[in-house]
Amino acid sequence: MGVNPRVRILVISEHPDRIMKGIGSAFTIKPGSQKEPDLYLGAQIEKHCIYDSSEPTKTRWAMSCNSYVSNAIKTVKNSMKDVGGMTFLPKGRIETPLKKGYKPELDNSAELDPARLNYYQGLIGVLRWICELGRLDIVLPVSLMSRYLASPRWGHLNQVLHIFGYLKKYNRSKMVFDESMPSFDESSDFVTGDWSEYYPDAREAIPLDMPQARGNSVCMSCFEDADHAGDTVTRRSHTGLIIFVNRLPILWYSKTENTVESSTFGSEFIAMKQAVEIIEGLRYKIRMMGFPLEGPCNVFCDNNAVVQNTSRPESQIKKKHLSISYHRCREAHAAGTIRIAKEGTNTNIAAMFTKLLQGTKLRELCSYALW
Repeated sequence: MGVNPRVRILVISEHPDRIMKGIGSAFTIKPGSQKEPDLYLGAQIEKHCIYDSSEPTKTRWAMSCNSYVSNAIKTVKNSMKDVGGMTFLPKGRIETPLKKGYKPELDNSAELDPARLNYYQGLIGVLRWICELGRLDIVLPVSLMSRYLASPRWGHLNQVLHIFGYLKKYNRSKMVFDESMPSFDESSDFVTGDWSEYYPDAREAIPLDMPQARGNSVCMSCFEDADHAGDTVTRRSHTGLIIFVNRLPILWYSKTENTVESSTFGSEFIAMKQAVEIIEGLRYKIRMMGFPLEGPCNVFCDNNAVVQNTSRPESQIKKKHLSISYHRCREAHAAGTIRIAKEGTNTNIAAMFTKLLQGTKLRELCSYALW
């Protein structure tokens, strides 16, 4: 005799009661079990109030991983008894995810034994999911430490535990699903030009089979940055970017570049090309989901040379090996996929995905995306 399984269903709709009524006509729904979601894939879901002069009482959905982080810290502390030889909380104040001045590529401590290697890999897996749930302040440290999954050292393991110590001290964050449109100074921020002579056939890839767009229009924004020659051993640069739909961050990226660039200009152009490719894929996906997109994606870069070379048609490139990135980004600009503006280094949110910042600066940049 079979047993009816219990299934949890998350309904995202303007009128969820209609969908649940349809499901209830075919399946048995436990009385009183229908409620607003409070947990999804380890993240807490709740309503959050943002002051809006036009709608002062309006609430928006928000996501946090506070409970997941708290449980992860308890699990790590308990599991250390079985592994041994480590200290969970380092001495002194913990203001940054990694110790100040630490370079994982220069760590020459002893390699971990197989048991602790597996333990290290498990910790990285937990931290990666915490990053997915919105802890933007540890994305770069976790990216750096993930490079040593195959052969980590004792120093790497201690730094991973340092990240958990940081999470214990700064254990609260919240990502609000803010649908309001951002505002930009159209006259001074974005450079425009006539691209017809240089890229006459440039067109954005629009899906022919996309559904009819419904609802209010949304716009995309992207902050990108590169840390030139950040790896002191290989001298490879590090790319970081964050993409918003309206005021909600939907994607963040932090990864070492595949080539060695001899100049800041080169590493920044590689980062811009990576941003363009991700933006194009996301714009295609958003249209296929039925959302109306308004205008090009607003891309903010703190390197003035890259901004000028990408947004001014008359500019020319002198380095042949950067020509692919150069034309890739310019063609996207000519097609109306992106438009680019200069962003100050101190306010470029993507910097927290490329550089190990001081604690106060790290949390200041995080505040632009999190509550």
